[in-house]
Amino acid sequence: MARFARTLILGLAAAPLLAGCATMMPGEKPVTVSGTITYRERIALPPTAQVEVQLADVSLADAPSRTIAQQSFTADGRQVPFAFSLTVDERRLDPRGSYAVSARITDASGRLMFITDTRNSVRFDGRPAIDMGTLVMVKTR
Repeated sequence: MARFARTLILGLAAAPLLAGCATMMPGEKPVTVSGTITYRERIALPPTAQVEVQLADVSLADAPSRTIAQQSFTADGRQVPFAFSLTVDERRLDPRGSYAVSARITDASGRLMFITDTRNSVRFDGRPAIDMGTLVMVKTR
């Protein structure tokens, strides 16, 4: 019984280490794209507002963009600016590709409230971290 308890305790102690290993595969080259999103209007978001930031492959003009990385969360009463951080394995990126970050805020029912209306291009050039600065969204009608 004591042997079982000791094995269980050692297993539980090692679990966080193994979980960390599960997220990083050997040979991966993670690249982090970060920044903040905001809007100029002096409007408070409802606590249930949904915030979504996407990194997409926008290489093909005649096809929908393909989402590479995404971060979504509920505002929970917080207000802009919101920080974001998107991580992607550099091996998934085509060096000839074209990539952009977009953001949107919707209310609880899914109605669009704010969105980026300009292209926020990302240039992957071997850096492990890319700071996009502040992306400004516009209010939808």
